[in-house]
Amino acid sequence: MIFSNSLGTDLHMWDLQVAALSQDFRILRYDNRGHGRSSSPASPFKLAELGADLIALMDHLGIDRASFCGLSIGGLIGQWLAVHASNRFERFVLCATAPRIGSFESWQHRMDTVIHGGLNVIVEATRERWFTQQLCMQEPELVDRILASFSNTSIEGYVGCCAALRDADMTPSLGNIEHPVLAVSGQDDPVCRPSELDEIAKAVVNGRHFSLPGKHIVNLEGPGQFNRLITSFIKTDGRVEFPPK
Repeated sequence: MIFSNSLGTDLHMWDLQVAALSQDFRILRYDNRGHGRSSSPASPFKLAELGADLIALMDHLGIDRASFCGLSIGGLIGQWLAVHASNRFERFVLCATAPRIGSFESWQHRMDTVIHGGLNVIVEATRERWFTQQLCMQEPELVDRILASFSNTSIEGYVGCCAALRDADMTPSLGNIEHPVLAVSGQDDPVCRPSELDEIAKAVVNGRHFSLPGKHIVNLEGPGQFNRLITSFIKTDGRVEFPPK
């Protein structure tokens, strides 16, 4: 089971999944280029390059096939892999993502803002998009830890991945995805709305969509329910109970 991170996070965003799922799965987490402990080649990046990075990592580790779970840009990477490297994967969990996230103009504005002001100038706006007030009150240390990782992301890596998001559009290719797909949305996600995850589930050959409480980083809002949902999906033929028991 491979987990792919959101923009501006490192592999520790999946800590609550690893703790629960490692009994059932062999788990691989990794940092995208320019994030966490991964180096950053010269930006801008392309979605195909981010997908190829993971295939190279799988080859290096001797992983022939795996199931995949990605959130936000991680989910967009998953869509690319499902089309261009389908023989390496079995199932896809696509969380808080879309075939096209945002607009060219919005990403260009984000890139310009970060280049000139750094990541700290958008931390509070990121908190608002990513986490509900309830989670911020109940798990302040968790939220602060994720946002500290965000602030520590390299500018070049962040901007490079923004460029990949700016230019990526998987909409025309969704109908070519034949693997089982579980699309998971946050009910109050202002970045990738539930309707966009529903569109993914309907466009692929074999897709289902479930919406869970939370905003953009939906895996942390109710980790128990999230973990049961994806475990049920990966361990069966794609049939999942909802709400997951």
